[in-house]
Amino acid sequence: MVQLTDSGELLDAVSVFDVRNPRTGSVVGRYPVLQAEQVRASVHRARSAAEWWQGLGFDGRRRRLDAFRGLIARRIDELVSVVHQEMGKPKSDAYLEVALVLDHLAWAGKQAPKVLGRQRTRTGILNANLRASVNYRPLGVVGVIGPWNYPVFTPMGSIAYALAAGNTVVFKPSEYTPGVGEWLVQAFRQVVPEAPVLELVTGDGSTGAALCRAGVDKVAFTGSTATAKRVMEVCAETLTPVVAECGGKDALLVDEDADLEAAADAAAWGGLANAGQSCTGIERVYVHARVYDEFSSLLAQRVDNLRAGADVEAPIGPVTMASQVALIRRHVTDALAQGGRVLAGDVDFAGQIVQPVLLVDVPEEAEAVREETFGPTMTMRRVRDMDEAISLANASSYALAGSVFSRRNGTVLADRLRAGMVAVNSVFTFGLVPAVPFGGTGDSGFGRIHGADGLREFCYAHAVVRQRFRPPLALMTFQRTPRAERWLARIVVLVHGRA
Repeated sequence: MVQLTDSGELLDAVSVFDVRNPRTGSVVGRYPVLQAEQVRASVHRARSAAEWWQGLGFDGRRRRLDAFRGLIARRIDELVSVVHQEMGKPKSDAYLEVALVLDHLAWAGKQAPKVLGRQRTRTGILNANLRASVNYRPLGVVGVIGPWNYPVFTPMGSIAYALAAGNTVVFKPSEYTPGVGEWLVQAFRQVVPEAPVLELVTGDGSTGAALCRAGVDKVAFTGSTATAKRVMEVCAETLTPVVAECGGKDALLVDEDADLEAAADAAAWGGLANAGQSCTGIERVYVHARVYDEFSSLLAQRVDNLRAGADVEAPIGPVTMASQVALIRRHVTDALAQGGRVLAGDVDFAGQIVQPVLLVDVPEEAEAVREETFGPTMTMRRVRDMDEAISLANASSYALAGSVFSRRNGTVLADRLRAGMVAVNSVFTFGLVPAVPFGGTGDSGFGRIHGADGLREFCYAHAVVRQRFRPPLALMTFQRTPRAERWLARIVVLVHGRA
């Protein structure tokens, strides 16, 4: 649909863009590319609502977020249909995505007072006359630049936690899924009609850049590493902080004592669900030599039984971005040219329908191993032991997430992986638990959403230290006496001298 103002008038924009269903190619929406002045106006409206939203307090905000959660649950069919039409995701996967958001909304609203509320802190023996506390205050207005691959779950990981912390939000969804963003913002306005707490801006990269320059207090960005660098460059102009959740090249490790059936099922889902368009998707699989033959047979069977298609029965949908197909093709072609071979699936590109493929014997130097593919492809390699698997997994410049399958050593191996999140005997499960922080390091970005870290990400620490009575030794004064200095020296030796 065409985006309208609150009064029902067409937004005045220099240009508009069409949103096409990647399954059919048909136009499913038309939206304006908002210009800098319009983006600043949205930020101004959100700024005007910030004091009111903060004034509701934790309980008031929780009640509003609970109402939002209930509305999404009751109208889940509508939201799923928008996701399905705009980015091509199978409806069954879209239902799962939306359902996961509801737990995060509930957790953020409930836990915000415990995580962010005022807490007493110790002052130490030398400061017995002081009383100290710390709480976390909202930044103000947060700009959220969302992705298209999980157009509900991923941006809501920032939006829900920023709102629960007391911020207002200006949301710029991907130009591939603006209708999802519009649905979320309109739904929120039904439960919070009093003030523009959650604002929507649509457009392309220029609109995102305008949001970074519009005076927001922080930007939460999800997307490619290359785009994150451009976002940071723009935000640096105004010293606007950024939390960046970028790409990944996640590895799955299969130890010799692993449940191979479970590991094969998880590898297929983790690598190929959502057409491989997951930042935490499994793109590399390293398997212990003693179980490689059996595991590779199990995984190959699963890949061969999968099919990508435009029809609603296909378990794998189309690649959302037409331009991404060329990159996937390049990675596969390069892998085969360097000696790799197809173990399962098929190298078949028909428009935006890319069939799943499992590649083996691919050199570690190949693009398919080094760079994020973001398609329904996986590489698999035999390793002599888990030491080699850890070394190869950690050699990537990306460090977002990973998975380990082992009956005895799962946690030990997980602790050795350079990654922000690791699932043991499963995949993607770190995204299911609202209390667990989500994010990576290296080329995968920095900062966290979800959990206590995600709430504090959108706040600043506010410390208060109160003097309850005059100190026995007056040290913070120009009237300090030599006697006080001698006593200080003695106390320091007594307290710290044995260290």
